[in-house]
Amino acid sequence: ATWRAWMKTGNTAVNAAVQPRPLGSLQHGLRLRPASLKRRPTVPAAAKSNDVDQGFSILTLTNKVFPQGAFVSGVKESWRLAWSLMVKELAPQDRSGAYQRPANTFTGVIGSPQFPDEAGRYHVYVGNACPWCHRVLLAMVLKGMLRPMPSASGGPQRPSVSFTQLGSDPTKARRGGWIFDPKLGKDPIWGAQDLWEVYETASPGFRGRCTAPLLVDASTRRIVSNESADIVRMIGASQMPGTTSVDLYPSHLRGQIDELNDKVYRSVNNGVYRSGFSTSQQAYDAVQREMFSTLDDLEARLSQSRFLLGDRLTEADIRLLPTISRFDAVYASIFKCNKKRIMDYPNLSAWLRDMWQIKVDGSSLQVCDTLDIDAARHSYHSSLFPLNPSGIVPFGPTQADLNLEEPHGRGSSNKLEDVCYMTAPAVHASR
Repeated sequence: ATWRAWMKTGNTAVNAAVQPRPLGSLQHGLRLRPASLKRRPTVPAAAKSNDVDQGFSILTLTNKVFPQGAFVSGVKESWRLAWSLMVKELAPQDRSGAYQRPANTFTGVIGSPQFPDEAGRYHVYVGNACPWCHRVLLAMVLKGMLRPMPSASGGPQRPSVSFTQLGSDPTKARRGGWIFDPKLGKDPIWGAQDLWEVYETASPGFRGRCTAPLLVDASTRRIVSNESADIVRMIGASQMPGTTSVDLYPSHLRGQIDELNDKVYRSVNNGVYRSGFSTSQQAYDAVQREMFSTLDDLEARLSQSRFLLGDRLTEADIRLLPTISRFDAVYASIFKCNKKRIMDYPNLSAWLRDMWQIKVDGSSLQVCDTLDIDAARHSYHSSLFPLNPSGIVPFGPTQADLNLEEPHGRGSSNKLEDVCYMTAPAVHASR
């Protein structure tokens, strides 16, 4: 914003300085007679308008003494150096220019002696734009953790695990980009202003990345985990009162789930970020080949079964959905993942609609409520300054353009018990 304001001010000053003088002033300054002056070409009205911003007019002023090619090359290399440094601050790189995601710090487990499997004890911080947060929220919905449960004290009904939606604004956050937006909800545990304050209060002196999702123990005010894959796995294994009997990680498929998760994480989930944060053409091209090869494989797999590993969904589907649901509206533009759209894959796009329309009886959120695609599109394009310095948000595709409520043709029912593995008959809460 400062750069754009300075440029605007500079443009006004320079344009004023190069405005043609009145003819009389020019005659007097050069001591020329009127007859000796050549007729000046007429300048189109549009070119003289004060509404036209021509920058500093550097190329016009200096083209006779300073070659345009040298000027453009110098600016280009300076800009590229500044851009590369900013991207590396945002996303660490290896020597080839490939993005390397840092490891997360907290690895506690619900169900351990330190963190017992108790309803009403845990709270999760999530952000709408973040796909890692999205997978956690999806697992919570399918496990019924967002269905209101009676309070033992007779107070208001509360879910088994509560959550707070974070706002995204790097200009207000003290570290990272997550803040507490009053429109979305205040921090109910510490009353913090941003996610850094939660980390700092729960773990004084913490110097790592202040990332979401963040799972905390509200009763002891300690951080449990900030690794989304671990949080999804422990949510799936939870047996808190009132939760569904959905089994996202059935024993007979665990090997296949782990293998598919690893492949999808590297080439798709993290692949979009590896593409967007690449600082070399070689690194970007390699990721793109790997990504679209995997998407082709997933398309073929989904031509044979309703979900990734059969006719019932598993953790593998939960981990794929956040990336696929953002792909056309966000990643195709901001991360340059645009060789093909998800809409160009008939089975993958139908699978997306199928997942989107799953219903969980009694839940305060459904799958379709776990992501505001238009808000995510705005967040990515306005917050990731090194990738989109103008801050201009693409006109589409919007959430409405994706037609997620259209029939998917992949099954007759989207009820939980018809699309998930169950460890026991499903427990239904009254509406």
